[in-house]
Amino acid sequence: MDFIDNTFAVFPALLVAVPVVVQLALGAMGLALVLGLLIALARISSIRILRGVATFYLEVIRGTPLLVQLVYIFFVLPSIGVDIEPVPAGILGLGLNYAAYLSEVFRSAILSVEHGQTEAALSLGYTPTKTLWKVVIPQSFVVSMAPIGNYFIAMVKDTALTSVIAVTEILKTANILNSQTFQTTAIYTAAAILYLIISLPLSRVVVVLERKARANG
Repeated sequence: MDFIDNTFAVFPALLVAVPVVVQLALGAMGLALVLGLLIALARISSIRILRGVATFYLEVIRGTPLLVQLVYIFFVLPSIGVDIEPVPAGILGLGLNYAAYLSEVFRSAILSVEHGQTEAALSLGYTPTKTLWKVVIPQSFVVSMAPIGNYFIAMVKDTALTSVIAVTEILKTANILNSQTFQTTAIYTAAAILYLIISLPLSRVVVVLERKARANG
C-alpha cells in the first residue's frame, strides 16, 4: 500500500511539468508540419537542386539520433554564437527531426492523389500552382491525418529526451524528485502512468482519424 500511496503522492509534482510537454509537442508539431510539407514539395519538384537539398536534409536527420541533434542544438550552437533557451531548443530539435519523417508522409499522400484530379482542375483553367494548393494538397491531408496522429503520439513521448538539455518536463521533474526523496520506483512509475494518461486519448483520436480516412478512401 505504501508503494501505491507514494506513487499517487508524487502526481501533483509531476503534473506541473505537463504544460511544458504540451508546449513542446504543439510547437514542434507545428514546425514539423510546415517544414515537412515544404520538404515534400521540394522532393517532388522538377528543380534538381531543390530535390538534392531536400534529400540531403533527410539523409542527415534520419542518419543521426534525435538525442544527438538536441544535444548539438543546445550545447554546440552556442560555440558559434547561436544561444537558444532550453524549451525553444527542444521545440527546434523535435520539429526539425519529425519534419523529415512527416515529409515522407506528405510526399506519399500527394503522389497517391489520382492524376485525373489534377487533369480535371487544369482543364477548368486552374494554374498548376493553384491546382496543387486547392486540389492536391487538401486531398493529401485527408490521407495523411492518421500517420500524422501517430507521429504526434511518438513526439509526445520523445519530449522526455529534452530532459538532457535542461528542459523541466516530466522526466526531468521525476529526476529532480528522485534526487530529493530517493523514492525511485514510485516516482518513475508515476511518470510512466502520466505519459500513458496523455497518450491513450491521443491513440483513440488516431483510430477515429484512420476510420475517417478509410471511409473517404
